[in-house]
Amino acid sequence: MKKLKRLLKRLFWLSLLVVVSIVVFNTSIYHSRQISVESITPYAIPEAVMQRLSDVVQITTVSYPGRIDTSAFRTFASYLDSQYVLVDSFLEKEVINDFSLVYKWPGKNPRLEPILLIGHIDVVPVERESWSQWTHPPYSGEISDGHVWGRGTLDDKVSILGVLEAFELLLAEGYQPERTVYLACGHDEEVGGQQGAKAIARQFEQRKLNFAFVLDEGMIVLNDALPGLPKPVALIGTAEKGYTTLELSVQMSDGGHSSMPPSETTIGILSRAVHNLETHPFPAEISGPTKELFRYTGPEMTLPMKAVFANLWLTEGLIRRQLSTNPTTNAVLRTTIAPTIIEGGLKENVLPTSARATVNFRIAPGQTVNSVIEYVNEVVDDERVSVQVKPGAFASEPSKISATDAFGFKALEQTAREIFPEAIVAPSLVIVATDSRHYESVAQQVYRFMPVRIDKADTKRIHGIDERISFENYRSMIRFYRQLILNSCK
Repeated sequence: MKKLKRLLKRLFWLSLLVVVSIVVFNTSIYHSRQISVESITPYAIPEAVMQRLSDVVQITTVSYPGRIDTSAFRTFASYLDSQYVLVDSFLEKEVINDFSLVYKWPGKNPRLEPILLIGHIDVVPVERESWSQWTHPPYSGEISDGHVWGRGTLDDKVSILGVLEAFELLLAEGYQPERTVYLACGHDEEVGGQQGAKAIARQFEQRKLNFAFVLDEGMIVLNDALPGLPKPVALIGTAEKGYTTLELSVQMSDGGHSSMPPSETTIGILSRAVHNLETHPFPAEISGPTKELFRYTGPEMTLPMKAVFANLWLTEGLIRRQLSTNPTTNAVLRTTIAPTIIEGGLKENVLPTSARATVNFRIAPGQTVNSVIEYVNEVVDDERVSVQVKPGAFASEPSKISATDAFGFKALEQTAREIFPEAIVAPSLVIVATDSRHYESVAQQVYRFMPVRIDKADTKRIHGIDERISFENYRSMIRFYRQLILNSCK
């Protein structure tokens, strides 16, 4: 027995030594994936750009399901024509479905595949009850405290104007790109993009256009993105999650008086189904763009986090558990489940015969709307609960994953390193839906990145209260788009 104990003890220490050796070795060869670029002098951006951004914020291009204020969208288009004189003179402009805009800047070499930059004109509404919480009114375009304030300064008029400002600067220099550059501006992104981006993409398909890459909004340059990572990260979205909303409903033949309740009620059955979903989340996975994110950021971390990410074979379970505790990082690991509406009952003393719950899902790459429905039915495990896609609700499958070794990513990577030299660049997963999904039929490589540097706290301003952009961030955006065109169109 003593010999056996000594043998087991030796095996334990030997195994530990082997594990430690592997960890140390993997950490030692865990080298940076960041490319080296030559520093560039920041391009001078005229102060007038702030006023133009302020002006378009004041044009309330709000989209609602099934309706828009048409006069506001026409005013927006007219304003662009009047302010971007060189763009209006030298670029070809096309109007799609009355309100979406497409600009074409012909290149010198028609054999080169064009590039496509996209943004959206519309913004989300602001509830009247929340106006008093804004530092400046949401559609005021106030220029104050080093910022331009209001809806559209982060999502997403700012991208459209940033590109147009870059066009105008390059045109003033007499520049003509080698390859053709397009700018597509949808007018209904916030309600699904069916009349805007989808219609534009259909036109491109009919003309047999194929783009070298597409760039839309999506990710940002984020400070304090991950524990142990002291540098900001320029997160380039290489894929985005899918989206579906399911309706769970329970229908019973009898209601009755609340003084004689049965052992199970429609509301009770439905509540248990929702509870089961919340307590049985989809499995967490470190795969696809999220795995690539860690491959790019891990080598830049300080010890011991660098060792943790260098040895996923040993630490992956620990990382999944830790990241799952935070809503932001949890969202990049799995398909998320969010009950958003529950309905049932008409009167406090009447048992309802029906009850419904609306549950929103953001679908991770590798899964589908159908696989989500199958999972929900499996978890709920109750034939009395009907599960279906909510009638009339928007739905989309997860996007394809764009490559990190392709021309488009390399151009974005170089440009991000030049404009944000203090940041590292990493691919990532976009957890919200963008117009970019509509363009997959005309481009193999679709990326999602808005070149602004902000803190995590500022991300709440997107669709939230006090949306704003700093002067320096807006200047950096314009510099980025200008430099991206130069890097992509040599």
